Amino acid sequence: MDRVMSTALCSSGKPIGLKEEPGFDGRVVVYPSNQTLKDYLSWRQADCHINNLYNTVFWALIQQSGLTPVEAQGRLQGTLAADKNEILFSEFNINYNNEPLIYRKGTVLIWQKVDEVMTKEIKLPTEMEGKKMSVTRTRTKPVPLHCDIIGDAFWKEHPEILDEDS
Repeated sequence: MDRVMSTALCSSGKPIGLKEEPGFDGRVVVYPSNQTLKDYLSWRQADCHINNLYNTVFWALIQQSGLTPVEAQGRLQGTLAADKNEILFSEFNINYNNEPLIYRKGTVLIWQKVDEVMTKEIKLPTEMEGKKMSVTRTRTKPVPLHCDIIGDAFWKEHPEILDEDS
């Protein structure tokens, strides 16, 4: 299935057909407890899933069935997730559960320690030629993940996220 947002808005890093570059909503929040934070992030991921399911069906109705946006919106009005899944499967042979996680779960950025290996030339003052050596540095970088954060598995795998000292 075509991913409308993945290439339609940007090509070669420049927006196409837009008056402004695409923007993203970012927030900084302080929550009173780890459980409140987990609940908020779970809600955001569930919201991502709901929105993507709607958009997947909406654009399939437009691109593959030839409906207008108004007709597609009318067709989806009042439908539940099960209805949308049925439309995708019965009309477009799309099993939503087989769609890539990036679309179903969204993207979570977490700080992770990553080893970077680089080659450096080391030259002593008495030597004419330097020696090339591999040097490994550990850095903390934001890493994108496309996974379920609603269940406990994610939090058990990344306990450092909720550590008081992080």
